[in-house]
Amino acid sequence: MDIDLDYFQKALEEEKMRLEAGLGTVGVRNPDAPEDWEAAKPDLNITVAEKSEVADQEEEFENQAGVEANLEERLREVDAALERVRHGSYGKCAFDNEEIDEARLRANPAAKTCIEHAQ
Repeated sequence: MDIDLDYFQKALEEEKMRLEAGLGTVGVRNPDAPEDWEAAKPDLNITVAEKSEVADQEEEFENQAGVEANLEERLREVDAALERVRHGSYGKCAFDNEEIDEARLRANPAAKTCIEHAQ
C-alpha cells in the first residue's frame, strides 16, 4: 500500500499548529526546555482576597493544567509522527512493522500502531 505522505505530513503540521495555538491559551513554554509547556499560573497578586476568589483561581489553574497536559501529550504524538515521516517509517506499526491501514491514519494521523496493536 502506498500512502500519500504529503497529505499526512500536511495534516500533522496543521494539527501541530492548532495544538500549539491551544496550548498558548492555557499555558506557556518552559524557558528551560522550549519543547515543554506549563500551565499558566493565575495572578495571585491579590491584596485582600476572599477565600472564594482564591479557591476559584486554584480551580481554574487545575482545569488549565489538565487541558495543558492533554494538549501537550497529543503534541508529542504529532511530533513523533512527523519524525516518522522524515525518517521513512511513517505508516508502519511500531510493534510488527506492518503497514497501518490508511483509514486508521486518516482517523488518527499520529497513530503509531495498527488496530490490532492499539491496545
